[in-house]
Amino acid sequence: MIIEEVLKNKNVLFFSVQTFNLQKQISKKLNELGANVDYYDERPSNNNFTKGVIRIKRSLLQVKINKYYNKILGDISGKTYDFLFVNKGEVIPEFFLKEFQKMQPKCQCIFYTWDSFQNNKNALNILKYFHKKFSFDSDDAVKYSLEFRPLFYLDFYKDIDSILDAEIKNDLLFLGTAHSDRYQISNNIVSWCEKNNLKSFCYYYMQGRLVYFYKKMFDKTFKEFDYKKLSFESLQTEDLFQIYQNSKVVLDINHPGQKGLTMRTFETIGAKRKMITTNKEVQKYAFYNPNNILIIDRENIELNKKFFDSDYIDVDKDLYERMSLKGWLACLFMSSEPNIWIKGIN
Repeated sequence: MIIEEVLKNKNVLFFSVQTFNLQKQISKKLNELGANVDYYDERPSNNNFTKGVIRIKRSLLQVKINKYYNKILGDISGKTYDFLFVNKGEVIPEFFLKEFQKMQPKCQCIFYTWDSFQNNKNALNILKYFHKKFSFDSDDAVKYSLEFRPLFYLDFYKDIDSILDAEIKNDLLFLGTAHSDRYQISNNIVSWCEKNNLKSFCYYYMQGRLVYFYKKMFDKTFKEFDYKKLSFESLQTEDLFQIYQNSKVVLDINHPGQKGLTMRTFETIGAKRKMITTNKEVQKYAFYNPNNILIIDRENIELNKKFFDSDYIDVDKDLYERMSLKGWLACLFMSSEPNIWIKGIN
């Protein structure tokens, strides 16, 4: 059976926080595959204040969250859903899931998280309400008896490499949310590039000014962040396409407390670009090729110009397709796939 047959005319209730418009792309792909999707943001509001408070002290907004989810229960009353799909589970409360399952006893409930449970405690509290549970983090998958499934790339990344003779303006590209030691590491690498006559481009995203000022006060890693270099607006698809097309090597700096591979890893593979990463976990994966992926020690960075000079080598075609958004959804909504990613993970 193929994913189109599984999703044809099926009703999906989809919850996800808004993350660089990924929720829109996931909804769009589900619709393309035949599903009827009702999407709700996990957060009661997506303004910077609400996002900041949820990250800092969610309990301050609990009344607002409860009101929001009670309204959703009213919205969906009388509808029948084949799937409930919760992506991340940062906000969705237990009372909602309990009531939903009473209303929809035949609905299959699917949970996925692209964050570690260390950073997302609410997700641990709601796992018991789901039939299928996935994590992008192999350690969390083993620890909490979940299925392991890495992330994906969006379809447009496939088109980046198809444009011949694209002008390479950036030898090194860094795009990412401002956190931890990213600024220090990226600055050190940019300095190395300058000394070796290589051009670089960095884009630091911040979820909101409230989050920034909170971290500036209480997080020592933010002491060095230059406010003027931060952006509070996420890049649009057309911007990402152009930037990737004009770049040769992508820098990936994972959060020190997170071992799961970032979205950046799969975007880079989708675009067929080379990558420098601080995440040594990547060498465990079936698609790892030292020609394409250079692993560095964040405490002792060592680079070589030969990596920038050599060409990208294509990964296995089947693996490449499984890393697409369609491949990711097929794993989540169909019967579980065998582990083809890391040896020793069931």
